[in-house]
Amino acid sequence: MFDKIITIFRIPELRQKFLLTFALLAVYRLGFSIPLPFIDQEQLKQTLDRMGGEGGGVDRVITMLSLFSASSIGMSTIFGLGIMPYISASIIFQLLGTVYPPLERLQKEGEAGRKKINEYTRYATVFICLGQSYFWIRSISGGDNLLGAQSLIMPAYNTFFFHIAATLTMTTGTMLLMWIGEQIDEYGIGNGVSLLIMAGILARMPEALMSLIRPAMEKGVKLGSDTGIERFLVLMLLFVAVVVCVVLITQAQRKIPVQSAKHVRGNRVFGGQKQSLPLRLNQSGVMPIIFASSLLMFPTFLFRALAPATQGIWGLGTIFELLDTSFSGQKYVYQLCYIALIYFFCYFWTAITFNPQDMANNLKDYGSFIPGYRPGARTAEFLERVMVRITYVGAGFLSLVAIIPVAITSGLGIDYLVASFYGGTGLLICVSVALDLVQKIDSHLVMRNYPGLLESDAAG
Repeated sequence: MFDKIITIFRIPELRQKFLLTFALLAVYRLGFSIPLPFIDQEQLKQTLDRMGGEGGGVDRVITMLSLFSASSIGMSTIFGLGIMPYISASIIFQLLGTVYPPLERLQKEGEAGRKKINEYTRYATVFICLGQSYFWIRSISGGDNLLGAQSLIMPAYNTFFFHIAATLTMTTGTMLLMWIGEQIDEYGIGNGVSLLIMAGILARMPEALMSLIRPAMEKGVKLGSDTGIERFLVLMLLFVAVVVCVVLITQAQRKIPVQSAKHVRGNRVFGGQKQSLPLRLNQSGVMPIIFASSLLMFPTFLFRALAPATQGIWGLGTIFELLDTSFSGQKYVYQLCYIALIYFFCYFWTAITFNPQDMANNLKDYGSFIPGYRPGARTAEFLERVMVRITYVGAGFLSLVAIIPVAITSGLGIDYLVASFYGGTGLLICVSVALDLVQKIDSHLVMRNYPGLLESDAAG
């Protein structure tokens, strides 16, 4: 394996792609060390820690938001919004392409249509950034009840002009991240946005690991205590189990047997070969978890704002307080909604990315068929039925991975930051992106007649 990694850097073109990717990722990480001016970062951190310790859950919500968006919103840096606005805009246009005919026509125009959609996506990203960044600046300025009435901006600079300047700074930071992701796609190793998210998660892992080890170093390792060895063993086994399961589920396929029809040309017979049509078990990847988590952040902020505003109005204040506790504390109601949304988005994402009718028509056009099913409508019905079944299994796996952090946080008393990185969604994202990265590297090596990273020496 070490020799194969050395081989990557011996190929000039591949070495250039890697060095450019590393340089752009370094710029990305450098931006997290540049905070917005005139904000008391220490006071902001103490406020988030205090609200998290009080069970409000805002600190946990911000941690989850930072995890999915490759951002540091909790420390209000120039890259505070991360890449999530660009992802949101891309998802919006992808969904609109299924219901809005002009966008659907653009998607079918090939490279020219893709460039036009990317241009619209960039414009939409700017508007989303302006709205999200201004909302955050207003929150830390004491303009609403999200982080309390206390302003975290220095009094002399808590003005509308500063709010606009900070909003434009955070918007510019996200646009720079969007540009970095596009450069990695175009000139680097590829998967620019996914690599940014993965780099943001990996950069937080040492901090999470130290928060787990530090109490053991201070108090010593004792069985049955908060620093008991059994907790470390459970977390380690959980880490290995999730990695193995993620690899298996990500690579798992349901292979549909396909038979090609025989064609007689002169004295020769063509076709008649048996092949297989692979259908991925987890067709939607990690997107349903990101969608569900992002959507459930809105009730958290909404109930927190409505609870004090409706006190004394027919008991609505008490109801909103209970809902705020359930959602921000991620209790049973939150978890049930979380699982339901994951299932919904799994089927929804599969429905817009997998078209059984088009696949059945393609098989018919190429003279292929599924044994036991007539080409056309019957084949499309069979493919849709199979996809519904395997999507149910994939959604169940994603739901299990998504609730692991909360389960081990409540069961073992481990900090949510540690649980989210080493036994849950963060690990799922890292492993999925790493597998995709290995496949891209393999394709570059195979094109140059080198054995892939996952191939044995004998096979090479």
